[in-house]
Amino acid sequence: MSLPKTLAEDVARNLVMVARLIDEDPEEAYAYSRIALRLASRVAAVREAAGFAAYATQKYSEALAEFRAARRMTGSVELWPVMADCERGLGRPEKALAMAGEPEVQKLDKAGQVEMRLVAAGARRDMGQIDAAIVTLQSSELASHSVQPWTARLRYAYADALLEVGREDEAREWFGKALEADKDGSTDASDRLAELDGVEFVDVLDGEADTADTADTSGTAHTAEADDETGSAPEGRDEQDGPAAGSAAN
Repeated sequence: MSLPKTLAEDVARNLVMVARLIDEDPEEAYAYSRIALRLASRVAAVREAAGFAAYATQKYSEALAEFRAARRMTGSVELWPVMADCERGLGRPEKALAMAGEPEVQKLDKAGQVEMRLVAAGARRDMGQIDAAIVTLQSSELASHSVQPWTARLRYAYADALLEVGREDEAREWFGKALEADKDGSTDASDRLAELDGVEFVDVLDGEADTADTADTSGTAHTAEADDETGSAPEGRDEQDGPAAGSAAN
């Protein structure tokens, strides 16, 4: 509202594109955020959007600078957890842990406090303090049967930490609880459970290729082009990290 109408519309269009693309194409979202930043660097919402776009592309130093600018403009503490997670991304888990003990944390809403707990646990793990990370995640929010937007990620982080110290049965239980709460697929808890249970998923295209091979041995004629069409899918898939500060990592 502080901008002239035409400029405000141009900035808004770029911010909309950042929001639409940040999950699917973070690099493109980052490009739009730079345009918005060039047009209106004195608008807090623009600095915040630029920060999240930089964060999504792992430009942690740049993200932290933008978040700090947004915080100076608004006086809000809501970006505190993601700022701490940027410190983790920069290889400074001790700084992130120190931020978890600052008075700003008490001013966060419940969601922000859970994010800060995830960041602090992640910092502990970065420092090799896995048992301390487990204790950090043990909280009333973890024990609650109520499902909140953060529940799946909190349970997932706890399960992942348990697994790291060899508490496999407990980890399986908590991955299961994470899956129950994960209505929007924010974690890969189902894959982790399958891995623990020794379940192997087979690509249907591989099965089609096997069928084609069987047909070949029975004397069915085929061409080189047909071989190409029934080949198996390329190997590899994107691995999903456990809550790295959540969105603020781990």
